[in-house]
Amino acid sequence: MDERSKRAQMERKRRIRRKKQRRRVLISALVEVLILAVLALAFCWDRGLSAKVSGVLGIFDRPPATELDVSGVNSSNVLLMDVKSGKVIGNLNGEERIYPASMTKIMTAIVALEAFSDLDHEITLSENIFYALDGQDATQAGFQPGESVRVRDLVYGVMLPSGAECCLALADEASGSEEAFVEKMNKKAKSIGMKDTHFMDCTGLHDPEHYSTAYDIALLLKYALHNDTFREVAESHFHSTPATNVHPDGITYYSTMFKNMSDTSVTGGEILGGKTGYTSEAGHCLASFAQIYGREYILVTAGAAADATGVPHILDAKTIYNRLGEAVAQK
Repeated sequence: MDERSKRAQMERKRRIRRKKQRRRVLISALVEVLILAVLALAFCWDRGLSAKVSGVLGIFDRPPATELDVSGVNSSNVLLMDVKSGKVIGNLNGEERIYPASMTKIMTAIVALEAFSDLDHEITLSENIFYALDGQDATQAGFQPGESVRVRDLVYGVMLPSGAECCLALADEASGSEEAFVEKMNKKAKSIGMKDTHFMDCTGLHDPEHYSTAYDIALLLKYALHNDTFREVAESHFHSTPATNVHPDGITYYSTMFKNMSDTSVTGGEILGGKTGYTSEAGHCLASFAQIYGREYILVTAGAAADATGVPHILDAKTIYNRLGEAVAQK
């Protein structure tokens, strides 16, 4: 078995383990509720006090967090949202305008996924794509001019290694030009309710008129997660493409978030996926989602110092999710 096949097999096993783990958590929770219900009824049987049933169960119930202090971190802008309810439970300058950098690519990916009915459709990357990126200091996934790549592999290339050439290839194929594709991005932003967002490009490269807020990015990620393919991509640690006309062994690329996160576990759960971003103007950014005690949350951080050493945005995510887990556990 070659190295690429081994990596693909590892990724499949990881996904299976994660599904089994979630299933075990759900089953354990259901069993616990049933046992507690029986105990509560037995406790109150001779007293005829139904209120005590809810009282006993309430000791063990862990309701979702309603408010959390998200200050004291590296990032200047923080927004924590309960996915199910859409309620904001942590806010630090969350409505202040930011430069979203490569968090932009969440929108690029979801607009592309909605534009193509056949994700196995192949797109040939033109030389113009690489001319446009020349001198832009843009991250690329590793594809070459003239290479034919499936839509799904380009979407992985957008989200995992943050490949700018993948963004432009999808934009050109879906809309004829980046400008036309960006129009769709801005229309989608309005339809989602992103009231203080304006995109100028599909890559997140800096432009003074390319802006958003942590709250708007949270709305975007919440919307995108309803798409099963997007969720699968965003949760992947790496992806290996099949052979192409340029790369006979395909390309393997890795998530810029997960490769900087040695441990995804947090108090009461784990970080499931996300998209990093960075420019000197935006600082370090991260839009992530996690499951804490069986409930999903979205966290968007931005504005961690551009000259900071290490991974301040990753550290902030771990700090806040751990803080959240501890708060829920105490309820």
